[in-house]
Amino acid sequence: MPNRSSKKRQKAANEIGKSIIDPATGEILMTDDGKNAAAVALGGLGGLKGGRARADSLTVEERSRIAALAAKARWDRATNERLDSVTTKKGRKHS
Repeated sequence: MPNRSSKKRQKAANEIGKSIIDPATGEILMTDDGKNAAAVALGGLGGLKGGRARADSLTVEERSRIAALAAKARWDRATNERLDSVTTKKGRKHS
């Protein structure tokens, strides 16, 4: 399906006024795309250290079990995809 450009709706006068006043008074700092700058900074920090912290806290057995479950999921998905592509002699999909 082709990507369609969306038309951005115009802000009401009170929204425009608020977007001018808030940064001027120092209440809320917003990024160019309208996101809260503090939330963006915190989200980036959590993402940078979250996976490493989790890996450090897991035991060898827990990491092994998680890896085995992930491998099983990958193999199951690949097997299902192969079965979906197999057709019978009459041209029907094999279920």
